[in-house]
Formats: sequence, structure tokens, C-alpha cells
Amino acid sequence: MRAKRDETKEFFARNHELSLEFSRYILEHPELDDQIAPDAVIVFLPDFDEPLKAFNLKMGKELEQEGQRVVYLRVKELAPVRISRLIGVEIGN
Repeated sequence: MRAKRDETKEFFARNHELSLEFSRYILEHPELDDQIAPDAVIVFLPDFDEPLKAFNLKMGKELEQEGQRVVYLRVKELAPVRISRLIGVEIGN
């Protein structure tokens, strides 16, 4: 039972990361935000993480059965984390 709970906790942590990245993505692509109903729950379907994709798909279907509007967001890949966005840094005397 504890292993299942730990797995679920890990899935929620990975979904949180995807949610943060999606917020950043929306800032760069605001037209996408207009396509999502305000009352919809976004469910991520990451192609690069099959266990999370299956977990999220199951959760999304359960939400739909409860009458919730669900938008499935397929994510093909996730770029590597960049520590800094600074480019061309030079130290002067």
C-alpha cells in the first residue's frame, strides 16, 4: 500500500513540473490559452513517460465520468533543464 502511495506522490510531483512548464509555454503562446475552457481540467499525456501518461489518462477518464470537462494535452518531449539563461557572460577588470 505504501509503494502505491509513493508512486502516486511521484506522479503528482511530475505533473506539477509539467504544469509549471505549461504555464511558461502559455506565456509564449497565449493563443493556446484561448482554446482551453476556463472550467476545464488539463490532463497531461507525456509521450516520454508512459507510466505517468497511463496514470493521467485513467485519472482524466474518471474526472470525465464525474461530469468534469477535461482537456488532454499531449506533450511529445521535455527539453533538458537549463540552469541559467544568460548568454555571453564576460568578467571585466
